[in-house]
Amino acid sequence: MDEVGEAYRGVRIRVSELVAACDDPALAVPAPATPEWTAHDLLAHLVGVTADIVSGNLDGVGTDAWAAAQVEARRGVGCDALIAEWTEHGPVVEEMAGQFGRAAGQLVSDAVTHEHDVRGAFGAPGARDSDAVVLSFGFLGLSLTEQLDSAERGALVVHHDGATDTVGTGEPVGSLRIDDFEFMRALTGRRCIEQMAAYDWDGDFAPEHLVLARFAARPDPLVE
Repeated sequence: MDEVGEAYRGVRIRVSELVAACDDPALAVPAPATPEWTAHDLLAHLVGVTADIVSGNLDGVGTDAWAAAQVEARRGVGCDALIAEWTEHGPVVEEMAGQFGRAAGQLVSDAVTHEHDVRGAFGAPGARDSDAVVLSFGFLGLSLTEQLDSAERGALVVHHDGATDTVGTGEPVGSLRIDDFEFMRALTGRRCIEQMAAYDWDGDFAPEHLVLARFAARPDPLVE
């Protein structure tokens, strides 16, 4: 198992332990970060991703429709059964993850993003410096690089957790000091413009350009 598989395994174990300790009413509460999904829905999606990979059900992989089908197929399925399904398919995916190329980054970043959505639903913050969060910086940063380059917005120098990286290949127009966790939450639409504007910026980079195109900035602050 490579580092991607190990990182995904960590997410799976942490989320499984977290939801197993919660009662059914808590699982039915909408997650603040994803108000259209409850904690049960988030778990169903995470479980469904591994089941679909193992079964080869990859038509529309990564789309909203693909994820929605995973949630709908498991509506009404109990938490124990969902964890059991994840325990069956998760290790298979973890062993395969090193073969996925760039899709491995998407797998881990999606999973760890939803880990913290679940944590938000339960008011149980933690694991903000996990290997999955660190790995997600690279995948999300590459996605942001492509987005900035396509729009010719210039590059952003990011000082994060003892490292400095540049996203975008153009001339730097700004710099940002931020930790990996907050970077991940901003790029995946878990922060509003006001929250992003309050980051430690230098230069003329517009905060709203942090958000990846497949997401949208929140309309109101999310405090986690």
